[in-house]
Amino acid sequence: MNESIRNFCIIAHIDHGKSTLADRLLQMTDTISDRDMMEQVLDNMDLEREKGVTIKSSAVRMSYTAKDGSVYELNLIDTPGHVDFSYEVSRALEACEGAILVVDATQGVEAQTLANLYLAIEAGLIIIPVINKIDLPSAQPEVVAQELENLIGIPAEDIPYISAKEGLNIDMVLEAIIDKVPPPQGDGEEKLKALIFDSHYDSYKGVVAYVRVVDGKVQSHQTLRLMATKTELKPVEIGVFSPGMVAQKELLAGEVGYIATGLKTVSECRVGDTITSQKEPAEKPLPGYQTVKPMVFAGIYPVDGEDFEDLRDALEKLQLNDASLVYEPEKSQALNFGFRCGFLGLFHMEIIQERIEREYALNIIVTAPSVAYEVILNDQQLLMIDSPAQLPDVNSIQEIREPWMELQIFTPTEFYGTVMDLVRKRRGTFKEQNYPSPSRVHTIFEIPLSELIVNFFDELKSRTRGYASMDYSFVEYRQGTLVKLELLVGGEPVDALAAIVHKDDSYHKGQALVSKLKELIPRQMYDVAIQAFTAGRVISRANVKALRKDVLAKCYGGDITRKKKLLEKQKKGKKRMKMVGNVEIPQEAFLAVLKLEDR
Repeated sequence: MNESIRNFCIIAHIDHGKSTLADRLLQMTDTISDRDMMEQVLDNMDLEREKGVTIKSSAVRMSYTAKDGSVYELNLIDTPGHVDFSYEVSRALEACEGAILVVDATQGVEAQTLANLYLAIEAGLIIIPVINKIDLPSAQPEVVAQELENLIGIPAEDIPYISAKEGLNIDMVLEAIIDKVPPPQGDGEEKLKALIFDSHYDSYKGVVAYVRVVDGKVQSHQTLRLMATKTELKPVEIGVFSPGMVAQKELLAGEVGYIATGLKTVSECRVGDTITSQKEPAEKPLPGYQTVKPMVFAGIYPVDGEDFEDLRDALEKLQLNDASLVYEPEKSQALNFGFRCGFLGLFHMEIIQERIEREYALNIIVTAPSVAYEVILNDQQLLMIDSPAQLPDVNSIQEIREPWMELQIFTPTEFYGTVMDLVRKRRGTFKEQNYPSPSRVHTIFEIPLSELIVNFFDELKSRTRGYASMDYSFVEYRQGTLVKLELLVGGEPVDALAAIVHKDDSYHKGQALVSKLKELIPRQMYDVAIQAFTAGRVISRANVKALRKDVLAKCYGGDITRKKKLLEKQKKGKKRMKMVGNVEIPQEAFLAVLKLEDR
């Protein structure tokens, strides 16, 4: 029954040609007519096209007549390539039996190629390596093929060389899928189990769940149940992607398609959940489901206070499509009303920020990103805090733990020293290294997440002239000597500029921040003191000098006491002004925390 079905995905590092290969496969199987063809068909968001990266998973069914004359149903599940979306990738891999590993003939194996390859191997997928971009003058397919042979043991001469852009040897890829990827092992007579590997929100059909039917079958008239959230629903529509949504009467075991649920929020229909029948439910769900936890937090505030409600609407609408975005209202003394938002990582944060600015035309300030800390109090109570403002009194804290990540970096050997230096400066520790080819080194480190999220990637790229690539994954929470660094402007703490930092770095960071603010805060009619404050003492201070009117200009000749009297009068006026004055802190100051020069 399932012999003619092949479910596969494409995994690759960013910009190795994954979306272009998907386009060619759609064209060769006549899934899309030449008239409707455009670049990156499956990447339908403007941001995906611009950044050259897949952000949302998508699925498409193709019909292919093989060389032996048999007709096969090929289900391609397109996965995001970025580290921030690794949970979605792992769910998409669970829905497949095989994976095409695309490697750029000019770049070789890179960090995210390797991370996604390991995920695919763990999921038990058949790996089909292909070397792309052989049409480029700088391509070295033989060298890359040897690298792949060393890595996964498939003989170099068996790896197809293709050019997705020019359409060279694409038929070899299709034949390899049919020969090597096994048909799905599902029993149509069993109780229904379907894995949700992605979802999106449709204003007419509610949440549309992308599913892979593992056992049993889904029919459009039956009542279904989501096993993790216990939600029950009657499908509005079921069908397949070809590549648009095409309604069907039923989805059989082994097939990939969609179920339009009619639910109003994506959070009710989580990625990784199992759909079963309400009448005859399965005993236990498919393994591997977890609730996605945000790793990076930042405050988002409207520049104009009147836009607060519009910002709330924008975040609500974004959350309909993206259940991994979490937010709650917060108030800052400096920035007024806004939201504390949680993201999967820095790239996810950048995407959300750009979507708010573009799709909803809002002008926003995003504060410096921070991570979630575990705080153990003296009475052994455990607190999770994601903002420095939530840190309790220092005397009630027993220890603070911060998240540590395993960091993989691929770099040409000539940049080995500078990469080591960068990681050491960021409190990273070396774990191991190996050489996939004579000119490239693969190093593994452990490093605190708080050091990774500010400028690390930019600096790695600039130190290695863009040749290095990196990938990271969560390891554990570890105790650290961490302190809260506060900034006082005119004696008032500015909560939006507070940070939790390592004790050894607090002096440098405090000093750098005070110097930066001194340049940015405009001069007032009175002196303004800027102080960095930590562990109960001021560690750095600078004064923004007052603007002075020359009151002595009209005072010529005569006694010095006349001049003193005028200056004393001016001093008293300034003192009174300072008591009622309010220092305006410009927006650039909040971004200064992000742009601090590295120590």
